[in-house]
Amino acid sequence: MICLAFAWLLPMAAIAHEVRPAYLELREERPGEFSVLWKVPMQGEMRLGLKPAFSGETHESVRVSRTVSGAAIEHWTLAAPALRGQTLSIDGLEATMTDVLARVEYLDGTSWTQRLTPREPAAAIPLADTALDVAWVYLKLGVEHILFGIDHLLFVLALMILTRELGMLVKTITAFTVAHSITLALATLGFVHAPQAPVEAVIALSIVFVAAEIVHRDGGRVGVAARAPWIVAFGFGLLHGFGFAGALSEIGLPQGHIPLALFFFNLGVEAGQLVFVAAVLLLLAAARRLRLVLPAWAPRVPAYAIGSVAMFWTIQRIAMFPNP
Repeated sequence: MICLAFAWLLPMAAIAHEVRPAYLELREERPGEFSVLWKVPMQGEMRLGLKPAFSGETHESVRVSRTVSGAAIEHWTLAAPALRGQTLSIDGLEATMTDVLARVEYLDGTSWTQRLTPREPAAAIPLADTALDVAWVYLKLGVEHILFGIDHLLFVLALMILTRELGMLVKTITAFTVAHSITLALATLGFVHAPQAPVEAVIALSIVFVAAEIVHRDGGRVGVAARAPWIVAFGFGLLHGFGFAGALSEIGLPQGHIPLALFFFNLGVEAGQLVFVAAVLLLLAAARRLRLVLPAWAPRVPAYAIGSVAMFWTIQRIAMFPNP
């Protein structure tokens, strides 16, 4: 039953938060002159071999490079008198598993936002971007972030195992949704701030806590988490919201469309979460119909496995804290 859902997640567990997009921003400072920010994910000391290219005439200044945690950043100036109508392509993107979020901001206040993928590594820069384009891009980014954010999904899965009644499950998932929506909005808009490295470690620790509560419940020691899982979901959901905000800060928000992009990113996260919950419930229903005969110890496997993976993440993330 739940073992089937966990078996689907386990091969992906080791790559939690490793699917990070590259980011390209062009901001028009003077007519036909753009300041360029190019941020590329790194694995250890190695960076992805990606390079932006334009179909029309452009001239670049000397690039200034620096390295931050997990990414290489380059700045330069691009002279492009006729950027609108050109095709932007990312050389080397088709050979990777990452995406590129590209954004162009013009002096007149208009902008263009586009997501480039290994299957579609190029796009034509239109005369103007629309609110619908921004909404669609950030909706897809939200869905992809939650479906590839395996730590968030493991937390939701642990809550589902902890919660045995459908009514309580709805209440618990709703509490988690409300909580992380609050901190996602507050952190993204700059009202609150939390350092990302400790947040990621505590997110992993929250999964360990819920897994331990499952073990305690099955052993006859029913705690507050088993009696009122929505309280745990809300409390830790606030932390998970900071995690979502950290991912969104790496992507960036388009000037002039910040509330719209934030709303649709959050909507995408919720849609992806609902898809995951529905998939787990369908797997459970299918397993019951198959009348599988499992050994007595099998129901204990998911909690121990989830807790073990989450404890590994906790230690790993603490070890990666930046030096003071």
